[in-house]
Amino acid sequence: MKNQQSGFTLVEIAIVLVIIGLLLGGVLKGQELINSAKVKNLIGDFRTISTFVYGYQDKFRALPGDDPNAATNLTNGVAATTHATGAASGTTRDGRINGAWNAPAAAANAGEESYLFWQHVRLGGFAAGDPTVGSANYAYRNADGGNVGITGDPVFTGAGGWAGSFFVCSAGIQGRYARQIDTTIDDGNTQTGSVRVLGVAGTGGELATSATFAALTSVNDSELYTVCTSY
Repeated sequence: MKNQQSGFTLVEIAIVLVIIGLLLGGVLKGQELINSAKVKNLIGDFRTISTFVYGYQDKFRALPGDDPNAATNLTNGVAATTHATGAASGTTRDGRINGAWNAPAAAANAGEESYLFWQHVRLGGFAAGDPTVGSANYAYRNADGGNVGITGDPVFTGAGGWAGSFFVCSAGIQGRYARQIDTTIDDGNTQTGSVRVLGVAGTGGELATSATFAALTSVNDSELYTVCTSY
């Protein structure tokens, strides 16, 4: 008596392959949606922070951080003075938010305008978060946990400069997201326009200023950069 050999038919194999294809497509589509949501969140930081500036300016006739009457305008508000190092923080009510955009990263910058920006917009009712200067949760973070800040001082020290009334910067952003941010809200070139990427490919992370704008390609997708927008 012959043993009958069993196996899959071509139709069954085709059905299995179709199911695998659908599963893979679903996984890839899901990842694409997650990435798009993260980029929208990162872009939201830039847009929201600019509204903090204009809202505070409309209400108190001064820029947050640069407001010399912060102690009067805000309960427990602190007006900018100097850093702990004694260096000047800038002149209040000069129409510029002085100080490094990433001042919240250092306690020595507690009197800096760019540091006190966050206290002013929180106490003014424009932003959520802990307004207590020096607290562990004081710094504003993006969706990837990178530091987010603002400054009216130059963030680019290279030839030609980069003009703007103020700059909002967000650190620790992967190259893939940085490129998508630029494509979504600017010209798609990370070296020109209102959105630019600070740093040289491979350095990544958080830069206070930079002498070079990074020209990102897919090769840089997993590296970390600081993305800034001018206003």
